[in-house]
Amino acid sequence: MKDQTARPLVVIGAFAASLVVGAVLMLWVMGGLRHVTAPAAIGGPFQLTDQTGQTITEKSMLGRPTLVFFGFTHCPDVCPTTLFQMSEVLKAMGKDADRVNAYYISVDPERDTQAVMKEYLSSFDPRLKGLTGSPQQVAKVMSEYRVYSKKVPLKDGDYTMDHTALIYLMDRDGKFVAPFNINQKPEQAAADLKRYL
Repeated sequence: MKDQTARPLVVIGAFAASLVVGAVLMLWVMGGLRHVTAPAAIGGPFQLTDQTGQTITEKSMLGRPTLVFFGFTHCPDVCPTTLFQMSEVLKAMGKDADRVNAYYISVDPERDTQAVMKEYLSSFDPRLKGLTGSPQQVAKVMSEYRVYSKKVPLKDGDYTMDHTALIYLMDRDGKFVAPFNINQKPEQAAADLKRYL
């Protein structure tokens, strides 16, 4: 009697499994599983200029872990707060901070010139590099890092920028690791970052 009841269950189980396998294969063929099988690549080739006039490319990242944050100098709160936190983490790292790249990439190249970036970053850790470039260069790097940005007009005719406020942690090979958790004690964040040296 056991065999008679078990057999239909095996048949039903096999049928259900074949449906699942078939559905997965169909999704894969149609491209619906691309995001599951291979996460979207973050990062890629770029060429920007830092606040001292030095050219920075994706090759500048190699050999060191890199923190990348996108923002703009007219940002009222999130950007200066994040840059302060990044500065505190670099300070907590001591001499090891010299073995880390920390990039602040403008999403507002229209206003964020090299000179503006230099003046703005003078209030933060000197190891922070402010990167900017032409609108086309900035658009390219934003696309590669999947960064959202939108110009938002203000009543007085000026504008602000709505943007992704995430710190990207890249490893010594320039590959994306994960969003970096800056909302912890600087000493703990520094310890986290030292693991990638």
